[in-house]
Amino acid sequence: MSLTPFLVIAFLLMLSVLITLIRISVGPTVGDRLVGLDTMNTLVVALMVILGVVFDTVVYVDVAIVYALLSFIGTLFVAKYLREGS
Repeated sequence: MSLTPFLVIAFLLMLSVLITLIRISVGPTVGDRLVGLDTMNTLVVALMVILGVVFDTVVYVDVAIVYALLSFIGTLFVAKYLREGS
């Protein structure tokens, strides 16, 4: 199995994470920054799954699932905090 497609995908995901970091730092509102952070978390989960395929191990996929769950719960708490306006 050739690693070249996986490396290209991993590089594109890393580039997307960098673009999202720019969006998080420049975002005009807190909501924009929250959406950027959630997008970055999704890209990191995808990168972990790709690493699990490349290294042929399930541990990366397990960590990606737990990270995705914690990221989702964290996003919900922050969104609820922002909605209540404190």
